[in-house]
Amino acid sequence: MHEIRLLIIDDHSLFRGGLKLLLERQAGFAVLGEAGNALEGLKRAKKLHPDVILLDLPMTDASGLQALALLCEEVPSAHIMMLTASEDVQDLLAALRAGARGYVLKNTELDFLLDAIRRVAQAESVLAPLMANKLADTVRQPVKASGQADAGLDKLSPREREVIVLLAQGASNKEIARRLGLVESTVKIHVQGILRKLNLSSRVQAAVFAVERGLIHPAN
Repeated sequence: MHEIRLLIIDDHSLFRGGLKLLLERQAGFAVLGEAGNALEGLKRAKKLHPDVILLDLPMTDASGLQALALLCEEVPSAHIMMLTASEDVQDLLAALRAGARGYVLKNTELDFLLDAIRRVAQAESVLAPLMANKLADTVRQPVKASGQADAGLDKLSPREREVIVLLAQGASNKEIARRLGLVESTVKIHVQGILRKLNLSSRVQAAVFAVERGLIHPAN
């Protein structure tokens, strides 16, 4: 496999420079460039075509979420991982909705960071353990009634609704198959159908959809 080509967008120059030096010392990673604001980051991304973009949430000229939306639109070939200090679950949900493949905290261990970058480069979804726990807590909370609660649900079959609920609870395809009495290959087909019908790109986004539509009941 070729080196994973990276672009770092962060308005903290010391952190950005230190991260660049750290990643350049790791085998299998190549830092193509860095940027201190959203506009410069977008210009460099369009010119350098990185595999993975490491993006912070706050920016001097725009929010990281605004930058994320622009990058997803203008550089669709790049996978974006939020690398931020924000532990706010609403920031996590907003980033996932906007197209981020990963959400990792700046205080993470190096081994986890490197593994997360590798997985995001392969179009996998990665969450920092703390944020995964916070997402799970959100899933368990009661969801207020909303006129939008059924939006999109009519696209899913009864079986797909069962699958997306279990998916949002963190179940693997194997676990879903066991609990629903299906073979794993059938579950994969259902997951693909859910993503296609709802125009989503990952299991994490499907989980967020389930939370927002009130498909998850609070834990007893």
